[in-house]
Amino acid sequence: MPREYHLKPLPTVAASSIDYRAELNDQQYAAVTSPPGPALVLAGAGSGKTRTLTYRVAWLLDNGVEPQNILLLTFTNKAAREMLARVQALLPLETRAIWGGTFHSIGNRLLRRHPQEVGFRPGFTIMDREDQQDLLSAVIANAGIDTRQVRIPTAEVMADMFSFALNTERPLPAVLAQRYKRFAPLTGEIVSIQGQYEARKRTANAMDFDDLLVKSVRLLRENPGIAEFYQRSFQFVLVDEYQDTNKLQADFVDLIVQRHHSLMVVGDDAQSIYSWRGANYQNILDFPKRYPEAAIYKIETNYRSVPEVLSVANAAIRANTKQFFKTLHANRPESALKPAVVPLLDNNQQANFVAQRVLELRDEGIEFNEMAVLYRAHYQSLEVQLAFTRSGIPFFITSGLRFFEQAHIKDVAAFMKFVTNPADEVAFKRMVRLLPGVAAKTAEKLWAQLNGVPEAERIKFGSWLAHCSVSERSRRAWQQLVYTLDEIAPERKPAGPAQMIRSILEAVYDDYLQTKYANYEQRREDLATLESFARTFSDAVEFLSQLSLMATGDTETVGGEEETEKVTLSTIHQAKGLEWRVVFVIWMTDGMFPSSRSLDSLEAVEEERRLFYVAVTRAKDELYLTHPLSWPNGAPDQRLQRASRFLKEIPATLVEEWAVGF
Repeated sequence: MPREYHLKPLPTVAASSIDYRAELNDQQYAAVTSPPGPALVLAGAGSGKTRTLTYRVAWLLDNGVEPQNILLLTFTNKAAREMLARVQALLPLETRAIWGGTFHSIGNRLLRRHPQEVGFRPGFTIMDREDQQDLLSAVIANAGIDTRQVRIPTAEVMADMFSFALNTERPLPAVLAQRYKRFAPLTGEIVSIQGQYEARKRTANAMDFDDLLVKSVRLLRENPGIAEFYQRSFQFVLVDEYQDTNKLQADFVDLIVQRHHSLMVVGDDAQSIYSWRGANYQNILDFPKRYPEAAIYKIETNYRSVPEVLSVANAAIRANTKQFFKTLHANRPESALKPAVVPLLDNNQQANFVAQRVLELRDEGIEFNEMAVLYRAHYQSLEVQLAFTRSGIPFFITSGLRFFEQAHIKDVAAFMKFVTNPADEVAFKRMVRLLPGVAAKTAEKLWAQLNGVPEAERIKFGSWLAHCSVSERSRRAWQQLVYTLDEIAPERKPAGPAQMIRSILEAVYDDYLQTKYANYEQRREDLATLESFARTFSDAVEFLSQLSLMATGDTETVGGEEETEKVTLSTIHQAKGLEWRVVFVIWMTDGMFPSSRSLDSLEAVEEERRLFYVAVTRAKDELYLTHPLSWPNGAPDQRLQRASRFLKEIPATLVEEWAVGF
């Protein structure tokens, strides 16, 4: 056993160039200057989390820690670069030796040094998402599964399955049984495909994104000598947004700090909102259990919002039973306005209220860029998009494409366009390319065959399309398509648009959607909203015309000039980390927010409440919480809407209710 001998670090700065007491508040200072050892820093929304991390790195360097002995783990490389650039600005030191970056980028650095220990050769390539899906598609094609008898998930869906299982460290069959129940009967085939995919990656000397972390953890677990080297090297480890880590990331951190235990994790348990993509809320809650000697620091001074907004935020999160209790305190003076709770007659009045209030605020001097409309799910923005378009309000959507530009909306519209206008070549080809075994060339041949049919045999879609010749693989789906077209347009007379959408979904498209997209549930909700919107139209042609106009944004901008500033429309998940002077949170009704899928689980409702807390804390000056009392075009059990339970948990004295009239 060799004798251990420790070199004392040389001071890197003769005298501190930073007045930490002056630059930090008391809570930040306590965390920044904490002694070595495990530390949990609970940084509330808008409390200067990044500032705290930046000054902690500077403090370590200022006190003789060598840059190469510091590991900074973030969720984006941009965040790491910005923090290190700020450190560089604070101290006259070279920071490039610090190991800073995302979990995956750090994993890549480790694996480049030790590829053979995990079964790969030097110079391995990293596949992006498209490369990964191409390789998976090749594996699926060679798996020997009879796609005429069963519809196998696409490469996109399988990649999502594999990723979730790996990052949560759960067996793939268990993930299929709970999260992808529709594919549980194919468990054996999917597990086999995963094994073949792993073998093909090794042969190709290529790793996908998940491998960078999975194989880094394996490297450290299976090679004690290598693990010890990095455990000695990284004397201080800092982790940003710790509440968003998954099981695999937490294990990676635990392995790295096994020797020194000088680990500082920074995060906010009240903003843990990503369980749907594998984040494990227990990581931050259980940190004191895994590190019993850990010190806990709370940073509760908020520099973003007025006190009135923070009072609502504090009340919003109070009902959660699983949390580190803390109270945000405002650094800003009081405002004359309390957050507004606005009940509206229905979803359309809600949208009109938001549009009118946005224009009024613009007249009061608040730019469009300083306003945002937030919602639980993308489909809930439909009426606001319509109202903004009609009012000439320019808007930017962070949650995805404009509602009517999305692929699944355009897919369903293609069926409707074809039956209302059978000469629409583009609609026909888009529609048939949804069928198994039909690609662009086949679609072209089918269109040519269709146009060769005599007019007398085009009385019904069934008799007309029967003249087309399709492959054995496509035959059953083709027959279902023919039946569906006759159902939505009997005797070639189109039915009502809502009825058409329902038939297309049930007969053809829902099955395609499940196997094609990893986010099936979100897209299905979009289509349910489209069906509700269609109930306001009796004529399919008029409905499709409106869809086309909305998809192209055929509207004039305010003042008749091109606007460079735009109101932000965003899901709350996409809005995390952002801020605006004015925030509207719409659809504050039970079943919408919290979502209907969360209502059967206490844990799910608590995550929804954390999501509400995130929404509230995006607002700097003004906050509007709106809820429609009815949804006339919704399904029968959805037409009456009840105010969200989250609104009822806020004391009436903290908000002002608005009564909207005509």
